[in-house]
Amino acid sequence: MAKATIQDVAKLAGVSIKTVSRVTNREANVRQETRRKVQRAAKRLDYQPNPSARSLAGTRSYHVGLLFDNLSASYLMNIQSGVLSTSRSEGYDLVIQPCDYSDPKLVASISSMVRSKSVDGLILTPPLSDMKPLLKALDKLGVCLALIAPADPSNRHRSVFTNDQDACAEMTRYLVSMGHQRIGFVIGHPDHGAIGNRYLGYRDGLGSCGLKFDRRLVKQGDNTFESGEKCGHRLLDLEDPPTAIFASNDDMAAGVMRAVHEMELAIPGDVSVAGFDDAPLASQIWPALTTIRQPMEEMAVRATEFLLRQLRGETGENNRHTIASTLVVRESTGPCPRNRG
Repeated sequence: MAKATIQDVAKLAGVSIKTVSRVTNREANVRQETRRKVQRAAKRLDYQPNPSARSLAGTRSYHVGLLFDNLSASYLMNIQSGVLSTSRSEGYDLVIQPCDYSDPKLVASISSMVRSKSVDGLILTPPLSDMKPLLKALDKLGVCLALIAPADPSNRHRSVFTNDQDACAEMTRYLVSMGHQRIGFVIGHPDHGAIGNRYLGYRDGLGSCGLKFDRRLVKQGDNTFESGEKCGHRLLDLEDPPTAIFASNDDMAAGVMRAVHEMELAIPGDVSVAGFDDAPLASQIWPALTTIRQPMEEMAVRATEFLLRQLRGETGENNRHTIASTLVVRESTGPCPRNRG
């Protein structure tokens, strides 16, 4: 059976080829009744628009770009899944571009990619979503953007957030409710602004429980397993070590757990450990990690929807959306040891 063409759809729907093209391209200037007629005809004929033909016929490439740097594999996989499912449903293909945010030529190379029309719009992940020189350059080029987890909630771009600070305050209060009063914290990479908000949440949680902040219980990591292990040893080597350690992400929390095991201490009998993200490893390591589930795929879906609306020329008052993270309690946390409470 011959593959259906745009002419076939137009004939069945009783409209012009141009109208079918407008519906296929999700343009806003089509009456809802006409849009439904074209969609019914396309479905009946199993019509699939050709992205290459569409790009040749107009000024769009029908590609959206996902830019990332220094993301864990699980984080990137969830983000990619959310962007891909949403963009494909709207007839767009996904271009994934790894970046080195410390590269002095980064702004120029991304600007060149945009000028070549290889993408119609971009989705930026941390720390790229916090890079003001990059955002300024893309604004100057008139690029449609959507940001995932930028640190600054007042930025002018369409952005999707999670409640990093509130969720970490909740985790800290949970640990205090288990009797822990000396709670260590491992800070994430300083260039990831949203992860910095998790440290603020830790401090908020201590304050709301009437506990005094102790700077000695805070160590600087860089989001990696290795840095978590080093920070874990530094915390546990203190004269009065913490009875619980909360890390800014699951990779570092897993490193902390390794340090605890190396010191022949029990989890959670001697030390409770908690993380953030709910990456796959959180439920795979032993004991399973108490953590905060970050809705990464849902955030990616909403960011992609924001971007596609811009590409269709739609305006909206609500350009910011927050999707809450949730506490997941597993076996790595428990009551504070009685002799240290």
